Amino acid sequence: MKNTSQDSLKPKTFNASTLGGTAIAIEAGILTKKEIQIVNKQMLENVRKSGMPSIGLTLYPAYPDNFFRGGMSKAWIYQNGGDWTWFGGRMIQQLILNGFVEEAYQEINPMINRVIKNNGFYEWYGMGNIPSGSGNFKGSAGVLAKAIHLLTDWAEKNNR
Repeated sequence: MKNTSQDSLKPKTFNASTLGGTAIAIEAGILTKKEIQIVNKQMLENVRKSGMPSIGLTLYPAYPDNFFRGGMSKAWIYQNGGDWTWFGGRMIQQLILNGFVEEAYQEINPMINRVIKNNGFYEWYGMGNIPSGSGNFKGSAGVLAKAIHLLTDWAEKNNR
């Protein structure tokens, strides 16, 4: 493969094969319960390693600074490792629907707490849980509302 300018920016330790999402794959029925448990633990470990606030973390590791031009030229910004409730909320929904209710409850809390703290549904969050983008992002509101409804329905059905 021809060496491009982007290839030359990658550190030798950077492994792009570790990147990827799972919520839609779970929704499609591609992952087993054991695989869901494994990827959820992996997501939590990525959050811990990155220092980002929730499983809305778009990817880990983030691409290095200057790998992209423009708005994503820095790591942990926007889609380059930013934390999106819109993505994390979908994972929360899938955790609930697949029987990982306790995990979902624990993992939704940072998302709900930041909505309350910042009095808004921000598009994404940067390092230090800094809200960014629109403060009225309906995607964030929608996925959180659906996840809360799923938790409430589960609690009612299970007398909790």
